[in-house]
Amino acid sequence: MKTYWQNYIDGAWVDGGAGRIDVINPGTGEKLAEHALADAGDVDRAVQAARRVHLSGALSDLRPVERGRMVQAMGRYLLEHQGELARVLTLEQGKPLWEARIEVEGAARYFEYYGNQAETVEGRSIPLGKSYFDFTTYEPFGVSAQIIPWNYPVEMTARSLSAALATGNACVIKTPELTPLSNAWLAHAAEAVGLPKGAVNILCGLGHEAGAALSAHPEVNQIVFTGSVPTGITIASAAARNVVPCVLELGGKSAAIVHDDADLEAFENDVRWGIYFNAGQVCSAMSRVIVHHSVYDELVERMVGVARSLTVKPGIEQPEFGPTMGAMVSDAQRDRAAGMVQAAETGGATVATGGRKMNIPGAYLEPTILRNVTPDMTIANDEVFGPVLSVLKFRDDDEAIRIANGTPYGLVGGVFTRDLDRATSAASKLRAGQVFVNEWYAGGVETPFGGYGKSGYGREKGREALWNYVQTKNVAIKLKT
Repeated sequence: MKTYWQNYIDGAWVDGGAGRIDVINPGTGEKLAEHALADAGDVDRAVQAARRVHLSGALSDLRPVERGRMVQAMGRYLLEHQGELARVLTLEQGKPLWEARIEVEGAARYFEYYGNQAETVEGRSIPLGKSYFDFTTYEPFGVSAQIIPWNYPVEMTARSLSAALATGNACVIKTPELTPLSNAWLAHAAEAVGLPKGAVNILCGLGHEAGAALSAHPEVNQIVFTGSVPTGITIASAAARNVVPCVLELGGKSAAIVHDDADLEAFENDVRWGIYFNAGQVCSAMSRVIVHHSVYDELVERMVGVARSLTVKPGIEQPEFGPTMGAMVSDAQRDRAAGMVQAAETGGATVATGGRKMNIPGAYLEPTILRNVTPDMTIANDEVFGPVLSVLKFRDDDEAIRIANGTPYGLVGGVFTRDLDRATSAASKLRAGQVFVNEWYAGGVETPFGGYGKSGYGREKGREALWNYVQTKNVAIKLKT
């Protein structure tokens, strides 16, 4: 492990104008390394480098298949370095080592998918009669600014970077200050596959300084942000002043509706992945389970069994796939989640299991199940972003939908039932950008992802994401007749 990591701007590794920031290992609470901290001047240099690449046509003038091959090769580079990358990711973020490997594989899959899609972005001709030849083309926006969250720093960067490069954009990436180290491999990948200098710029900076400078920069042409609603509003406001489009993914309070005919044994696996993967620090986590009253007690008991079966310890000590959970990303994040559980107890909820900070070094919270939660409670409406599951009760289908749609969010939702008519009816009524039926996280890189309401706007993943990175040009030609 290096003790000091630099930013990557215009093809060079450089220090930061704002000094350095400590990176803490949340699995132990100890200092892991230092990282260069960018200021507004560093942001400007990165944007200018990306703009130079865009104006030169070094990316956009390539035949799309050539760009696509380079994008695909970046994914292969990550897989070739999976072992060392996963180790650093685990140490800086806290997740189990086997989960970190899955994240690297997921990141590589984005590069594979969008590399394949590069040559499918095609225009069309529009008939205007014999006197005209009219057609549309798609052109890259130019400079894509991407502000990355700390929960999946490698995979979330890959999600936006791969689509942006495939469509010919140059990128400036602001990494999260809590987990900035692992993004270095994306810079190495860009170099290894022969992307021009300045096509990929990666810097670590504080949100109020580097993040603000990037989102308000007049020569940024498009912004991608994943994070909290307040920060998303700030970024969108800054972008609006420059009339710059955004893609915002702002989290959720996603609900799984479990009917009395659901396969409860199978649902235990959904609980394991839905709320305890990455210690619940997932935008689309299954943070609410809305259960039919007739199976409520049985399902709570089953879910408590899942929570208590998990071994919680430092992620680096968890190399093998299994029923394990690591640390949360920081003490502050852990304390916030624990405080929300305590407030829920005060408000009338019951802790069925967990709910407390663990008495070991590091940012650990016990896997938690809250029962007797009602829709009006804060815990049922605000995102915890931790291993905390709230269990609510319903008596009929309409009530279940009403509870599920009762928050300002609308990222994902789920319904568990053997009745296909009930499932399709619920899917049409749930106010969410993606609905899972009988399996939480069903889908993949190929399926569009994004929210309703305060979960944001725009779509990532799938072919739909490509249109975030291009603008339509129409050409109308008057012919001689």
